[in-house]
Amino acid sequence: MTDRYCVFGNPIAHSKSPAIHTLFAASTRQDLSYEALLAPLDGFADAVCDFVAAGGRGANVTVPFKEEAFRLCNRLSQRAERAGAVNTLVFDGNEIFGDNTDGAGLVRDITYNLGFSLAGKRVLLLGAGGAARGVILPLLAGQPASLFIANRSPEKAEALASLFAGSVTVDGGNVAKISGKSFDLVINATSASLSGASISMPAGVFAPGSLAYDMMYGKGDTPFMAQARSQGAAQCADGLGMLVEQAAEAFMLWRGVRPETPIVLAGLRAQLAV
Repeated sequence: MTDRYCVFGNPIAHSKSPAIHTLFAASTRQDLSYEALLAPLDGFADAVCDFVAAGGRGANVTVPFKEEAFRLCNRLSQRAERAGAVNTLVFDGNEIFGDNTDGAGLVRDITYNLGFSLAGKRVLLLGAGGAARGVILPLLAGQPASLFIANRSPEKAEALASLFAGSVTVDGGNVAKISGKSFDLVINATSASLSGASISMPAGVFAPGSLAYDMMYGKGDTPFMAQARSQGAAQCADGLGMLVEQAAEAFMLWRGVRPETPIVLAGLRAQLAV
């Protein structure tokens, strides 16, 4: 019997997840179906219950339901607990297990696809919202020298930094606080690229050999990538690889096998270029 999976969101028609997971299933010979389901803004929990009752085995969760999914779970992974949000659900009897694969997908894309080691690097994370919080723990596991969280509201960045204080130096504040400092990896976790807005970054923020990474993606360079290139970033990348790699992490959680991602990523990249 074919196992059912889905992604919940609102809006959801734009989602590439069904195409990604269908390719993963074919390449790993897994008998499953995967669909995009539009959940009402005030009816996410009911939509999940209906899907489970209809035989659903697992689900992905995208905006705006990641925090609500977190509250719906009765068991959580450590990375989901620290992220305060869930993007992957596993249904087993009466149990709803929640995980967050966003950070793992980001780190996998940076280290495996882009060949950029985090060890000993100075990392700047732009933004202090849910997207930023979801990736901090996996970033720190890569043992960077330091992590600075920059946000327009410095109090929010400082509070987030204090949550993750440990063996790696983690600090937070507004961009004025990083004036005169350089970073090896700069990650945009804000939504600025969606609106085409530029991000205030001081001169010299990109160290020689640095990587600028935008969690957003589109056809060609995102506005952040273009800005980073003009300010001296040696390498720029968008978040399409993160999308594919976080999906592979979720697929492994559900099926116990990790699909190969390069062909799927190349196919999506070609589609975007059309």
